[in-house]
Amino acid sequence: MDRNVKQSGATVMVVDDVPTNRYAMGAVLRRAGHDVVPVASAGEALSELDTWLRAGTLPDVALVDVGLPDMSGFELCRRVKSRPSTAALPVVHFSATAVGAKDRCRGLDAGADAFLPVPAEPREIQAVVHAAVRRARKRTEAEALAHRLTLLSQAIITVQTARCLEELADAAAAGAARLTGTPAVVFVIGPDGEAHHGTSRSRLALSDAGPHQAAARLITRIADRRAGVHSTVVPAPVWPTGLFRPGVQDDAHLILAPAQEGRALVCVATPAHRTAVPVAPFRGAGNRASRPDEAADARRHDAALSAALDAERLAEATALAAEPLLMYQAERDIALTLQHSFLPQPHRLPDLPGVDLVVRYVPASRQTEIGGDFYAALRTPGGVLTAVGDVVGHSLDAATVMVEIRHALRAYCVEESDPRALAERLDRMLLHYHPEVTATVCLALVDPGTGRVRIANAGHIPPVLVREAGEAEYVPVSGPLLGLALDRPEPTELVLDRRDRLLMVTDGLIETRGIDLTASMEQLRTAAAGAPAGLDGLCDTLLGCFGRDREDDIAMLALRLG
Repeated sequence: MDRNVKQSGATVMVVDDVPTNRYAMGAVLRRAGHDVVPVASAGEALSELDTWLRAGTLPDVALVDVGLPDMSGFELCRRVKSRPSTAALPVVHFSATAVGAKDRCRGLDAGADAFLPVPAEPREIQAVVHAAVRRARKRTEAEALAHRLTLLSQAIITVQTARCLEELADAAAAGAARLTGTPAVVFVIGPDGEAHHGTSRSRLALSDAGPHQAAARLITRIADRRAGVHSTVVPAPVWPTGLFRPGVQDDAHLILAPAQEGRALVCVATPAHRTAVPVAPFRGAGNRASRPDEAADARRHDAALSAALDAERLAEATALAAEPLLMYQAERDIALTLQHSFLPQPHRLPDLPGVDLVVRYVPASRQTEIGGDFYAALRTPGGVLTAVGDVVGHSLDAATVMVEIRHALRAYCVEESDPRALAERLDRMLLHYHPEVTATVCLALVDPGTGRVRIANAGHIPPVLVREAGEAEYVPVSGPLLGLALDRPEPTELVLDRRDRLLMVTDGLIETRGIDLTASMEQLRTAAAGAPAGLDGLCDTLLGCFGRDREDDIAMLALRLG
């Protein structure tokens, strides 16, 4: 036998009820450098395989005599191949009597990998065993690699579709746990030191946030001035207790991956196991007692190395995904600052004699982009002008254009009060400075002395008129969007009673993906009709009905005569 076969020593289970045959076959295999597990019956073989499975491994190949006393070798092979836990074990049938084509076909039909007629030359026996082991190992390695790559690709896809840093950290932690088979915690640390963490198990209570903060500070110190992906082990006394398992001190294996532009640092943390996992002792003959432990330890060691490499790739992918999310977060913070700076807060609304006014503004959830929603309440020569509008799109640009529209409206209404004329001026302004942008706006001019209201609409949801008797209806007013240079209809006029309420909202309150806007508007009208008296009660009721986890900003303005 050649040297390569001897170096590839395998564990061979020999199943034969004749002791001399087991001895002879075992002697040939041992001379080739293999370990031999002699078994006298099919039942004993199945029992031995169960023992190996409890130890976390299997023999490399089974040589099975066709003519066993308790069941045929064909039936034993069929049972082995039908069990998912043993189906990968290569089986080679051998026989001195059943050597015809029919017998060989029966063995292959039962799932055997080869058929060996005996007596056979030692070199032939060794070659058959070597070929069966080689094919099985290649198949197992290919399946393991395919499984690893599937897990890694699924984890990276989930990471790349995260909509915010919290989702990113959670997705990376779940992927790392699947790749390594251990609990995992992932930290995404921004340039300002703010840390977002995700864990593969349920989140700690808010009162237990201290360990995560301590871990983030430690990670930042370890990563200071080190470039590229690198890993280190932090001993349990230094690593906070309970991050992987509640109340348990674990050494931590850290994989640190800085983002390319330096905006973020990603750390994938898993428990660092310094000793092999204990396994059940093997019960067998001769020198077999330690063999399952050694094979299982070696395979676990190889699997751990592969998992660590996959975790490094996941950390790199997470760092790449963090870059645009951090840029978006910075842009979103700027847009929110713009909105908060230029939209008057309820306690800072201007004094508008003769009109009671309530406003609400609710930014979209953190998973969505900032929009261009706005409201305004202004004194004009012709009365009180109120407006609610929305710049089409979601970005810092939309928020910036919103600010320009509000400032332009404030400037125009110093000399002009008519809602239609103001809408025409805003339309021309938008066409001149932002020809690629459109916006919606609803303008209402209220005369506090008479209750007369003139309303012009530019592509916006019409106002809702809520009567004291619990009736609500949309004001019939429409018109084209701003930014299209289209003619505008005359304003709609109505007269408010002292107990009437006029409600103006942006579509972020009711617009839901997959639901017709007409149906949502009817739900809004019904909810407004059943709202309690008062402006605050009306706004709070509608936000309670429609305002949770919205994908767009919400601007709302409600007024009545004072």
